[in-house]
Amino acid sequence: MRTNLQRTMAVKTGKDLVTIESLSKKEIEYLLEMTAEFEAHPNRRILAGKVVATLFFEPSTRTRLSFETAAVRLGARIIGFNDPKVTSATKGETLNDTIQIVSNYADVIVMRHYLEGAATYASEVSRRPIINAGDGANQHPSQTMLDLYSILKTQGHLDGLNIYMVGDLKYGRTVHSLLMALRYYGCHFHFIAPKVLQMPEEYKLFCRENNISFTETSEFNESEIADADIIYMTRVQKERFTDLMEYEQVKNIYVLRRSMLRRAKKTMKILHPLPRVTEIAPDVDNDQHAYYFQQAQNGLYTREALICHSLGITLEQVRNDKTIIS
Repeated sequence: MRTNLQRTMAVKTGKDLVTIESLSKKEIEYLLEMTAEFEAHPNRRILAGKVVATLFFEPSTRTRLSFETAAVRLGARIIGFNDPKVTSATKGETLNDTIQIVSNYADVIVMRHYLEGAATYASEVSRRPIINAGDGANQHPSQTMLDLYSILKTQGHLDGLNIYMVGDLKYGRTVHSLLMALRYYGCHFHFIAPKVLQMPEEYKLFCRENNISFTETSEFNESEIADADIIYMTRVQKERFTDLMEYEQVKNIYVLRRSMLRRAKKTMKILHPLPRVTEIAPDVDNDQHAYYFQQAQNGLYTREALICHSLGITLEQVRNDKTIIS
């Protein structure tokens, strides 16, 4: 029979963010509003006394650093690792045990893992909220929220846009999550990928079930992308391939060059979750349509909002916060 103390210890505090599909339209827009508040005033002490754990079982630059910067700018402290080789996982410690232990030390856990479903499992065993920073080829909800914020900032709205997703649509967790998040907004999707990297059937089925219009092609040229509002480029992910010969055949299949943008809409923006390899030529960087570096910066404000939301801090509290540092 469990004691009252044991029951108390087992209760989870805070809110998980494991999949973007779990967020309603109202919740997405609420988080976007909170993100705007943090962009206006990113430096605060609203998380003073809190500890954020960043557990990265897979390499990361932007996601890990933006989460850690977000925590520091809000007054929190950080624990964690970015290389599982320096942890007890190398001794055979299970994910369950790692999460249980870190739950003793931190108020919120940000986790990236190479296995699909790892974040869901972690959320089931953790006593602290879990923020999924990417689980295999599955989902990347914090990236999706910064993508939505970037689209909203550049287009002024999210409704009825032409979204072109290009490259690795099979393993690209960022495009999977973005597709699911935009189901509320009547966007039309253009999936551009070679046959071996096409959008998986489960996501095309999701589109059909949610009345999301989409087209598929392997063509990538100036005329094909002329009607785009957003071009979302992706890297062909070598680490996801079991057959390196297959990777070599497709690694440079699509390269966006500045010369391809002559017919683009003036308001069109190019997004990329980064890192890029060869899929966006350097001559695009200074073009008016390039937005991927600003997109990465938006990740800071988005992740400030997500950490606070996971800890139960409301938009009203953020707006009334007196700890702002100028």
